[in-house]
Amino acid sequence: MDTVRVAALVGSLREDSYTRLACRRALAAADEYDRAETDLIDLRRLDLPVYDSDRDEPGDTGELLDRVERADSILLGSPNYHGSYSSPLKNALDYCGFDEFENTTVGLLVVAGGSFPTSALDHLRIVARAVNAWVLPHQVAVPNVSSRFEDGELADERYAERVDTLGRRLVEYANIEPDPPTLESESNLGADD
Repeated sequence: MDTVRVAALVGSLREDSYTRLACRRALAAADEYDRAETDLIDLRRLDLPVYDSDRDEPGDTGELLDRVERADSILLGSPNYHGSYSSPLKNALDYCGFDEFENTTVGLLVVAGGSFPTSALDHLRIVARAVNAWVLPHQVAVPNVSSRFEDGELADERYAERVDTLGRRLVEYANIEPDPPTLESESNLGADD
C-alpha cells in the first residue's frame, strides 16, 4: 500500500503543552502502521504573523502550507480557550484553505484545564467542513487535563485509548472517498473576497 502521511497541527504555544503531548501520542499510534509517515507541525516553532490577506506568505507560511498540503490526514489539536479553540490554531487555519484541506481526512483533539471542552470540537468541525475536509466521527476531548497526565504521559487509560484510536483512524480513513461538497464549502469564498 502507499504511504499515508499523517500530520498533527498543534495549536498550543505553551512549552509544557498537554495538547502537544496528546498529539504526539496520537501520532505514535498512527506510526504503528508500517505505511504511516507522521509530521508534528508545532506552531510554537513557526513564524506565522497574524493573517493578512494583503501579505503574500510571510514568515514560515510557505512551510506550513506545504506540510499541511502534503498530508493525507491532519489532526487539529488545540487547548480549549473560552469555549473555543486557540488563536494560534485559528491563525494557522486562516492561512490554509481548499488547497490544503479539500478531500483531506481531519481528526479533532481538544484538551481543557476544566470541563466541557466539546464546543471547541464543534467549532473545529465547522471550519474543517467549510473547506470541504472529511472529519472523522471519532474525536477526543480531554477535560481536567492536568489530572490525566503523569511525567509527560497520558496516564488515564480511558483517554489514552481514545487518543490512540484517533491516531489509528487517521491512517485507516486517510484515503476515504469524501461526501459531495458541503453547502458551506460551495459558498465559502475564503479570505480573498
